[in-house]
Amino acid sequence: MGRRFPWGVALASLCLVLIGCAPQPPQRDFRRPQAAVQPWTAPNATPAGGTLPVGLLLPLTGGNAPLGQAMLNAAQLALFDQGDRRVEILPRDTRGTPSGAAQAAQAALAEGAVALAGPLTLTETAQAVGAAGGRVPVFAFTSDETQAGANVWVLGITPSQQVRRIVGAAAEAGARRFALLAPDDAFGQRLAVALRAAAQSLGAPAPTVILVSNRGDMTATAQQLAGNPPDAVLIGFGGPGARAAAHAIAAAFPGNPPRLLGTSLWATDSTLGQEPALAGAWFPGPDPVGRARFDSQYDAAFNERAPRLAGAAYDAVALAARSAREGAPPVGAAFMGADGPIRLLEAGSLSRGLAVFAVRPGGEPEMVKPAPLPGGPGS
Repeated sequence: MGRRFPWGVALASLCLVLIGCAPQPPQRDFRRPQAAVQPWTAPNATPAGGTLPVGLLLPLTGGNAPLGQAMLNAAQLALFDQGDRRVEILPRDTRGTPSGAAQAAQAALAEGAVALAGPLTLTETAQAVGAAGGRVPVFAFTSDETQAGANVWVLGITPSQQVRRIVGAAAEAGARRFALLAPDDAFGQRLAVALRAAAQSLGAPAPTVILVSNRGDMTATAQQLAGNPPDAVLIGFGGPGARAAAHAIAAAFPGNPPRLLGTSLWATDSTLGQEPALAGAWFPGPDPVGRARFDSQYDAAFNERAPRLAGAAYDAVALAARSAREGAPPVGAAFMGADGPIRLLEAGSLSRGLAVFAVRPGGEPEMVKPAPLPGGPGS
């Protein structure tokens, strides 16, 4: 039998780190109206009954083991915040492989897991979902929304969530004609599908879509946009590709360049402000207030910075624990997660509130639009 992490064990481990820790969930301050957004915290009262096991599928060995450990840390924070002593997590090692994920899911289910959190990648998710067979809800960490379905939710920030947010923000600022310049790969293709859908929902013209290889001639590619000038161009590249694309677009439109838009790939790239053509470009990213709260709590508990994907583990375990406690996933309710507000929808869909940031020359990005409540205007 593998390791189990009951509520009391997680609480005890945190008390070793947090000086003066009391046996209750920490107080929450989301710095926004709370009428429609509920924190993850559950009541302290613990009705009589048995335990509620939640399977946690993580790469605890192999190349992603350090990330797996960090996600296990985040899971313990979520368990502590839930405040329900009946809930326990069953960490099971996926070994970072699809077959390992299937075996980990089977092992957790054999020990009575009533919900699963994880696994990490899309191929692992497919195998774990197959092993679960729809018997329990699965909250996966991947951002590949093709894995979502009945009783399966993906908690990564998906391409469609990013595109809806950034295109909606640009449309509010007056943009109507959109274009996409992105890599010719699975990510670029998903951005293209999402942009077409977003433009259609806005009643805007069909966007111009240009997918190129990383070694393509960016100057010639940008010139293709000049024939049908867009109001805004979504750049699907990160890092050097984003800088090269922005420079080429600026050269192709010397008089009146379109507004440049990016993806959440830009949220962790501090070098973008070094490219003058990217100054003022917008991109979507996690709500900074919610993320700062999570990062601060994680650092206080474990004395290290939380990796970006740790937030998905926190949210997944919190949702899995609530599903276990209530007997069904909390579809329709909005919550403040580690990366901002989210709302579970039917058939595996997820609505997420993302903030909008602007690239600033030589400095940190500046938030220009806060994260809206999921399902409301701008989400």
